[in-house]
Amino acid sequence: MNPFLAFSFADGSTMSSSFRDLVVWRKAKKLSLDVYRVSKQFPRDEIYGLTSQTRRAAISVVSNIAEGQGRLTRGEFLQHLGIARGSLFELHSQLEIATDLGYVTASDFRDLDSLIGEVRAMLLGLIDSLKPKSKAAGA
Repeated sequence: MNPFLAFSFADGSTMSSSFRDLVVWRKAKKLSLDVYRVSKQFPRDEIYGLTSQTRRAAISVVSNIAEGQGRLTRGEFLQHLGIARGSLFELHSQLEIATDLGYVTASDFRDLDSLIGEVRAMLLGLIDSLKPKSKAAGA
């Protein structure tokens, strides 16, 4: 096995060594970029409030996916994916508030909401695939 293409967890399973190979990371990165573009329209007086919080939550999603993938154990990866999931929910709440305040158009919110749904589904799928399989399920 080429050490630059994959790494092994303690349980012997392998995964690509680059977070860029994860489709969920690429989707989360697109979400972050879209949030930055949309939040440019927020009022100036929100720069240290909702603008900053929304951007940080979006960056947290993609960053925790990358950091978790770079960790050495499956458990650490799962922990970071859980943090990414929490940040995704935080982002969703903030975007709803921004929409209610008139900072985000209904059209932009629909697009972001759809992308959040895709990232959420991919995160859950990845989390489920990394959880240890119970021996009772195979019995």
